[in-house]
Amino acid sequence: MTATADYHKIKARHVKFDFSDTPVTWVPDDPGSTHIINTLNLLFPEGELWFCRVYNKALPLITDARLRDEAEGFLRQEAVHSRSHGGVLKHYYDRHGIDTKPFTQKLNWLFTRVLGEAPLGLKIGHTRFWLRQQLAVIASLEHFFGYLGNWVLNAHGLDEGRADPTMVDLLRWHGAEEVEHRTVAFDIYRHLGGTYPERCMHMAFVIVLLLYYITKGAKFMYRRDPGAGRYPGFVRSWWHGSRRGHLPSFWKVIGAALRYFKPSYTPHHEGSTEQALAYLARSPAAQAAAHGGNWGATKGA
Repeated sequence: MTATADYHKIKARHVKFDFSDTPVTWVPDDPGSTHIINTLNLLFPEGELWFCRVYNKALPLITDARLRDEAEGFLRQEAVHSRSHGGVLKHYYDRHGIDTKPFTQKLNWLFTRVLGEAPLGLKIGHTRFWLRQQLAVIASLEHFFGYLGNWVLNAHGLDEGRADPTMVDLLRWHGAEEVEHRTVAFDIYRHLGGTYPERCMHMAFVIVLLLYYITKGAKFMYRRDPGAGRYPGFVRSWWHGSRRGHLPSFWKVIGAALRYFKPSYTPHHEGSTEQALAYLARSPAAQAAAHGGNWGATKGA
């Protein structure tokens, strides 16, 4: 691990996104990739608020000062992520007349009734056992998000395909911060007693969870895109998008998931902190917030 990764202080950043010119199919001629990725915009507002609730419980239990500082930075970043993707729901979907509530209500149920403080009615939210299970789920999700963050920072196919620059900036800003804090969730899980069997069990759960919600979400969004045509199915959409560089290779995603099952796994080598920080320094959304407007943000033709 590099010195930058070792000693870098994690902090939240102000960002400003303008989706006023973002079309429904923001990856031109590829509604499949557009709406597979759009599922993340549905997932993040509820999911990352849940992250924050869990970490607020965990913070007082972290005895390592540096790890607690990293956890506080992680928590602040996740709060900004939730608000920013919530802005997509308000300023992108609503503007195009797309009602996402039928899907986001299901996510709210997941994060409050299944993964919340009284899972399926069981009053175990106050226990260290349940906190550890929640942290295991977050560590598994963060492994995927770190992988996807590294992918999107290097996804030249999105640029070559003339994807909407504001949406791409949202993904790369978020992805860069995922790479930046990629070690935190895993380190906290281990610090608070997380075990290898629990790690494997919850990664298996997260794989099923993500497959279910992403496949359902992609179909949900595709059918609400008036210009998308007939839905070709999730597998065909992913295959088509990955061939064009608009989505990661399905097999590489599987490979990333399998890495997590190695007893020796560590997230420290998943992605480059230096590359992430370099993007964060030039992100149009961060520049726009710093200058009080849309400075540096450009739209593709």
